[in-house]
This record gives sequence, structure tokens and C-alpha cells, in this order.
Amino acid sequence: MGQASAVGVPLTGAQIRGFWAAWAGWTLDGMDSFIFALVLAPALTELLPKSGMDGSPSHVVFAGSVLFAVFLAGWGTSLIWGPLADRWGRTRTLAAAVAFYAVFTAAAALAQNVWQLGLFRFLAGVGIGGEWALAGTYVAEVWPESRRKMGAGYLQTGYYVGFFLAAALNFTVGAAFGWRAMFLCGGAPVLLALYTLSKVKESDRWVRAQAAARAGIFSPQYRRRTLLNAGLVTVSIIGLWAGAVYEPSAIVTLAKKAGHSAVEATRLASFGTGLLSIGTVLGCLAAPPLAERLGRRGALAVFFLGMAVCIWLSFGWAYYVPDGMNLFIASLFFLGFFGGNFALYSLWLPEQYPTTIRATAFAFVTSFGRFVGAGVNFLIGAGVHSYGSVGMPVAATAIAFVLGVFLLPLCVETRGEPLPG
Repeated sequence: MGQASAVGVPLTGAQIRGFWAAWAGWTLDGMDSFIFALVLAPALTELLPKSGMDGSPSHVVFAGSVLFAVFLAGWGTSLIWGPLADRWGRTRTLAAAVAFYAVFTAAAALAQNVWQLGLFRFLAGVGIGGEWALAGTYVAEVWPESRRKMGAGYLQTGYYVGFFLAAALNFTVGAAFGWRAMFLCGGAPVLLALYTLSKVKESDRWVRAQAAARAGIFSPQYRRRTLLNAGLVTVSIIGLWAGAVYEPSAIVTLAKKAGHSAVEATRLASFGTGLLSIGTVLGCLAAPPLAERLGRRGALAVFFLGMAVCIWLSFGWAYYVPDGMNLFIASLFFLGFFGGNFALYSLWLPEQYPTTIRATAFAFVTSFGRFVGAGVNFLIGAGVHSYGSVGMPVAATAIAFVLGVFLLPLCVETRGEPLPG
């Protein structure tokens, strides 16, 4: 990545260090955010009775959906990091967000009831939600224009490599030592925060922009694109999070129906998560070239339609096929590939705002949908509880992607335009 490419200039040492710090933060962000999806069943099976609640499987799923909603609400609150980054700098704010989510992910290992677990997950969400906006803004500003677009794709792979790391931890640490050990592993990013503070150079664009006048993301010039961008990210959050969050529980259910032990079911869920992650990494790498060929709107339309089809096929069809566990797991690769649509936001959003408000806009747009996603997750949990199955309630989120396609013609196209100053 430090060598010249056919279309780009070589990266400096500072640019390489900055990228890997941002990528590692986003990777560990993905790991920490997905740990709960993998340990949901054992954690709540233990904590619900301690909290005076029913610990039956159906109540575990419902309580899990409520806690995911709480987590997403914390993620929505993370919009505070954007204005801080525009005011105080990208690197210091990035380090603070990483340390914040690491500390409260690890603290969840100490939870003695669901109320404590919910509080720690909310606070972890505040930090986790800030990482994407800060890392995406930083890489867009420090990489040279000729390589910035692929940089966005490379960066976004980190989050799904984090899913893979979480699955590997669950396969080893989780299966052997339980859910509390998994949360303790989530404290590791504190070390990355210290590295970021000491070794990563601040964005020169941010330094130069400090004397410039500041518009607002809801000023007449930017209001329309801000609202449309928030709508698009909301669509992505509703669908991918529903599929990714409930995928481990779906595999565990199918595995137990097929006669597998609890340990075998845990490892199958880890394998399915790894397959989903590999597909999404490939989708992230495919997103920038597709965006250059079809434009930002055209590429996102392809990913949205692919998500609509794949989430319906996986949860609405494969989940219900008799002895269909292997078919369901295989479908996760394609669901993951089209889940790479998030890489397009890392490329597209920085192109729509000047340096003075770029992090604020990125943080708001990517956080707003978390509140909507929290409500949708709660509805999905209620649907699972009343329907008696995770499949169809999750499959219904495919509708969101179809609606998202109709928003795209209203959005601004930035293909061929340089990053604003």
C-alpha cells in the first residue's frame, strides 16, 4: 500500500501510519460491536433470571432485541464526535472515541443484571458510533486524490474483518471461557488509542481550514443532501444490522434443530459470521471501482437491490428449507457482499461537504439512522416474539432497500469531482 499504483502517487510514511491506525480502529470497532450478537444467548440466559425475568429462549431473543435497540440508541448519540473532530482535530477525537468504546465494552464483562449490561452497551455504542465518521473523514483528507477512492474501500473492510475477529474469538475464547471473557477481549483497543495519540499526524486539511468560515450542515446549501444522505444510511442500517445481528441466533437455532450440541452450534455461528465477513470485505473492495464506473448513485442502487434480494432469500426462504442450515450459511456470503454498500458512504459523504463541517456531517448522517434502526430492531424483536421465528421478521427489512432505491435519483452525484477544500 506504500508503493505507487498505476493511477496514484506513493503514500508517505505518515499517510500509511494514519491509515493503519484508522483501519485498526474501525476493525476493533467492528469486533466490539459484534461481540454481543455472538454472546447474546448465553449472556441473557444467565442475566435474565438474575434480574427477576424469564430466561426462556423466546424471552432471550426479545430481550436481546431491546438491548440492540439500546446499543443503537447509544450509537445514534455518537453524533457528538463530529463537531468535536471539526473543532479539536481528527486524531485526538479518534483516539478518544476508541478508548471510550473499549472501556465500556470490557465493562460489560462485569454486568450482574440486564440493566447494567444495557447501560454498558449504550455507552459502548456512543464510542463505537463515532469511529466510522472520524476514520472515514481522516482517510479522505490525508490520502492523495488519486488514491482516496480506493482508500475508502480499504478502510471499510476493517469493520468486517472485525466481525471475523469476533467470530474467531467466539470460536476459541467464547467456546472455552464464556461470554464474560469475550467482553474483556473488547478492551484491547485502548492500546490503539494510545498509539493514535502518539504516532498519527493530524490532517493538514483540517489544520488549514481552521481560519475558514463555517457553514452548517442544515444551511440552505447543504440541508437537502444532509437529509437524503441520512435517509440512505438509515436504509443500510435497517437491513444489514437486522441480518448481521440475528444471523448468529438463526444459525444456533438451525444447528440445534439439526441435532448439534451447544458448543457445535456456537462454532457454526462463528463460521457463518466469518463467511458473512469475507463476503462483505470483497463487497467493500468492489464498491469504489463500481462507483467510478456507474457513479455513486448507480453503484448504491446495485448494492441496495442486491441486499433486498439476498436478505429475502436468506431469511425468508433458506431459513425455512427443511434441513437447510448449510444453504442458509452459504447464502450469508452473498448477503455480506452486498452489505459492502457501507463502503460507498466512506467514499461519497466526504465528497459532499467542505473540511470545516465534514466530520460533523459524516457523524450526523451515520448516526441519525441508528435511532431509526433502534426502533426497527425493537419491532423485529416483537415480530420474532409473536411470529415464533426469526426468519420472516428479518426478511421483511428487504422492503427498506427497495424504498432506498427511489431516494437515489434525488441525491447529488459527485463522480469525477475532487474532495472539497
